[in-house]
Amino acid sequence: MASQLLSTSEGATLILTLSNPEHRNALGPEMYAAGVEALNVAESSPDVKTVVITGEGGLFSAGGNLQRLNNNRQLPPEHQAQSIEGLHNWIEAIRAFPKPLIAAVEGPAAGAGFSLALACDLIVAAKNSLFVMAYSNIALSPDGGGTWSLLRAVPRQLATELLMFGNRIDAERLHSLGVVNRLCEPGQALGTALSMASQLNGKAANALSSIKELLNESEAASLNHQLSLERDHFVKNLHHVNAGIGIHAFLNKETPRYE
Repeated sequence: MASQLLSTSEGATLILTLSNPEHRNALGPEMYAAGVEALNVAESSPDVKTVVITGEGGLFSAGGNLQRLNNNRQLPPEHQAQSIEGLHNWIEAIRAFPKPLIAAVEGPAAGAGFSLALACDLIVAAKNSLFVMAYSNIALSPDGGGTWSLLRAVPRQLATELLMFGNRIDAERLHSLGVVNRLCEPGQALGTALSMASQLNGKAANALSSIKELLNESEAASLNHQLSLERDHFVKNLHHVNAGIGIHAFLNKETPRYE
């Protein structure tokens, strides 16, 4: 069975499931293209307020398919470059997606699978899940934004160790470092992620979009530039109808119902 990205919904949450059971949910070009398309559709859909990415069959993703990569060595380098561009287009789409996106991790999140989880806004992980970027073990270097995301998630020395030695790091240590937001019992990652998504679905979508955009911009912005962005977003959101709904509900001790 070819790798595919399954799409289902639960309430206002879109669930994207990595499905490649023969190769431990290894990623591939079909998934990349489907992921970009799914997020493009979800961005413009008022019925989708959050997205969860998970894996089929009790594991997240083994990363790249080594058989496919080995075959690609017999093809012109441009072939592999095009494949990686597909992955990177998906990573960029995740980062730019204006709605909250949660990774629900069971089992291994390896290689580009680890990069994919790091690209998400929030990570839920089963206590027995493992994260690894073992590219160096097969004489390769990372892709999927792994070096960029990992260096911003953990200290440089730890990022260097994980990438150069290819060592595994467990969910509990990543949770202690603040990289994993929620730990859960095995088999409960998707349910926990959906519970978090449900809470976010009750928030004002325009405010969450501003928060994500501000966080993205802050990674390369000066304080002066970031202060200007915060001012502009605050004023824009204050004059949005949802601010009136939220302030009124707070003052009257009611539950807001945002548009």
